[in-house]
Amino acid sequence: MDAPDTIAALVAAGLGLASWGFVEYLIHGILSHRFRTFVSPLHWSHHREPRAVFTSPVAWVPVAGLLYLLAALLAGPFVGGCFLLGLLAGFAHYERSHWRFHFRAPRSERERRLRAHHLAHHFRNPKVYHGVTTRLWDRIFRTLPATWPEDYAAVTDLPPLQGPSNLAASWNPRTALAPLRNARVERRAPEEGPGDRR
Repeated sequence: MDAPDTIAALVAAGLGLASWGFVEYLIHGILSHRFRTFVSPLHWSHHREPRAVFTSPVAWVPVAGLLYLLAALLAGPFVGGCFLLGLLAGFAHYERSHWRFHFRAPRSERERRLRAHHLAHHFRNPKVYHGVTTRLWDRIFRTLPATWPEDYAAVTDLPPLQGPSNLAASWNPRTALAPLRNARVERRAPEEGPGDRR
């Protein structure tokens, strides 16, 4: 690989990584909460059972494949693949962070604030606080309410969850697709808000 290819790879991967925060907001805030989409039932299952923190490969692998095809069409297979690798690195950071926010005590001030941000979404107001790894897009799209200091204070001392997460179950297609099957039966959003279970 020559220098221009290396630079293109690094720039594409960096752009993919930098794009993750917006993609996360789009999936969580727009596709899961603002509109009723194929993503909504999977997200609502997390509100009903916060231990279900991991996104199933049944959901993200096909989406990653489609994103690769789109990126490859726009920028070529090599650069498109590098962009997707950066985006997947952001997704991996999200998965780890999301798990930590629910199952571990924060290790830094930044983690404490992001954990409070996410728990405020669960226990104070599910219509706002859509960022998980960043609050930037909540600021830009005005889904960081003026009450955030009070909301954060109300959830800061919530203890981490005990017991297992859904990591193993997320790899089982039958288990992973259950929220989609159940959504056909329910045909409505669950009760959301301060009643979320711990």
